[in-house]
Amino acid sequence: MRAAIHDTFGEPADVLKTETVDTPIPGKGEVLIKTILSPIHNHDLWTVRGNYGYKPELPGAIGGSEAIGTVASVGEGVDEAMIGKRVTIAGVHGTWAEYFTAPAAGVLPLPDSIPDTLGAQLIAMPFSAISLLELLQAKPGDWIIQTAANGAVGKIMAVLAKSRDINLLNLVRREEAVKELTDLGMDNVLSTSTEGWQKQARTLIGKAGAVSAIDSVGGEMGAELVDLLGVNGELYVFGTATGAPLQLNSGALIMKQITVKGFWGSMVSNDMDPADRKRLITELLTLAVKGELTLEDGGAFDLDDVTEAMKAALTPGRAGKVMLRG
Repeated sequence: MRAAIHDTFGEPADVLKTETVDTPIPGKGEVLIKTILSPIHNHDLWTVRGNYGYKPELPGAIGGSEAIGTVASVGEGVDEAMIGKRVTIAGVHGTWAEYFTAPAAGVLPLPDSIPDTLGAQLIAMPFSAISLLELLQAKPGDWIIQTAANGAVGKIMAVLAKSRDINLLNLVRREEAVKELTDLGMDNVLSTSTEGWQKQARTLIGKAGAVSAIDSVGGEMGAELVDLLGVNGELYVFGTATGAPLQLNSGALIMKQITVKGFWGSMVSNDMDPADRKRLITELLTLAVKGELTLEDGGAFDLDDVTEAMKAALTPGRAGKVMLRG
C-alpha cells in the first residue's frame, strides 16, 4: 500500500514522502480500515517535527491520527458484520495511508447523512472541544472567553456552547477574521488587534466577569484574559499559537483566586470514563446529524501529493482542514 512516511523528524513538507509499504494485518480485537479521507491536524504536524507528547518510532513512521474509511477486514474476536461499514476514528497512528489498523471498540459507525468531509474530522477536534467544555465550571447563562475563535476548535466550541445555553466571547487576532465568523453565525466576536477591545469585552460580559477562559495564543494574552475573569475564575491553556511563554499578573491571580490549568485532549480522553465518552460522542453525533455541527474542509490531496498537502495545511487563512485521500 501507499503511505506518507518520515524517517527523521523535521518540517513535514521536507521530511514526509510517499512510499510503498506492507499493508498492516489486524490483530486480536482490531479492524483493518481502507482510508477514505484523513485530516492534517496541527498535532500531526508537531508529531512529524518530533515536538509533540507522542513520538513515533523511526524510521518509517506513518503520519496521521484520524480518518474516515470502510472496514476491509477484521481480526480475531471481531464480528465480521463490521466489514464494509463506514466508520471514523481518532487517537490512532498511521492514518495517512491507504490502510491502517484500529481497535474495533474505538471505531464509530456513521449514518449516511454525515458526509465524508465531516466524518473524517468528527472526533479529534470536536471531542477535544466538548471534553474541555465538560471540564469548565461554566453553567447555562455564564460567560466563557476563548481565543483563536476562528480555529477548528473555536468554531466547534461556539456550536457546543450555544447548544448548552452558555454565553461565549470569541476573540481573534485579525480584523478580517471577525467578518468570517459573523458570516458563520457566531456572536460576540472581537479582534484583539482593535484598540479598546478590552472595554468592549467588559461591556459584553458584565461586571461579574467571565467564569472561564480558554487560551490558545500564549504570551500577553494570558494576563488579558485573567483581567476579564471574575473571582474564582479559571484559565485553561489549550495551545500556544504564538509560541511565546504565557504571561500572568501575580496580583490578579491572587486577588481573584484564579485557577490556571493545562488541557491535553489525548490525556483527558484516555482518562475519561467510557460512559462519559459515549455520552459526549453521542452529543456530537446528534448535533452533526441535525446539521448544527458542520466542519469546513480545506481541500483534499492524493497521497502522492503529500508535500503539497503539507504546504497547504500550513497556509494561513485556509477555510478548514486539509485532507489526504487514501
